[in-house]
Amino acid sequence: MVSSPAPRRIRKHPDERRAEILAAAADIALAEGLECITLRAVAERIGVRPGLITHYYPSAEDLVIAAFVRAAEDERRGAYPAEGTPLARLAAVVHDIEAPSSDPLSKLWLNARHLSRFTPALAEAVHEQEKLNVASLLAIIEDGAADGTFRCDDPLAACVRILVAIDGHGAYVNDVGGFTHAAYATFVTDTAEWALGLRPGALAAA
Repeated sequence: MVSSPAPRRIRKHPDERRAEILAAAADIALAEGLECITLRAVAERIGVRPGLITHYYPSAEDLVIAAFVRAAEDERRGAYPAEGTPLARLAAVVHDIEAPSSDPLSKLWLNARHLSRFTPALAEAVHEQEKLNVASLLAIIEDGAADGTFRCDDPLAACVRILVAIDGHGAYVNDVGGFTHAAYATFVTDTAEWALGLRPGALAAA
């Protein structure tokens, strides 16, 4: 009887392998939660042995933090456009936040904030990603304030109000029933229009 040859292992460049591991861990974080990121789970997803994962990430905690940062960075690249008018850019932000497709990211942020109570390194990563989100949104608001699109004396205060609305909207993402009222569905939009002195409906029109 002739045995089947064992599958040949593919040796990848370290940077390519690290990126593959991180992408798999970020996928698990979004689909299942940060608690589900284990060296074995990531290894099974990309078809390698767990020992290979530890070569790049010595502990599961290191990988959890890196996966959260990767997912948060991917979110920021897609959620805060750099091109277009300030109104169009802000409209894109609030539209993405209020769309059901943003639910996995809202769940991830809730998850990360909860776990950061017990993991100082994760708490620092969450803090750094929040600062970058503030900077990204603030840049849009400052551009709009400079050209007269937005009417606000304190762009940072408006930015904080909108981000708190985003967090408040996402706080209910795990509810089984959820709110069906339009007050919830458009809460981020309504808050942004109020904070920036826009007429009601301006963001939807944009």
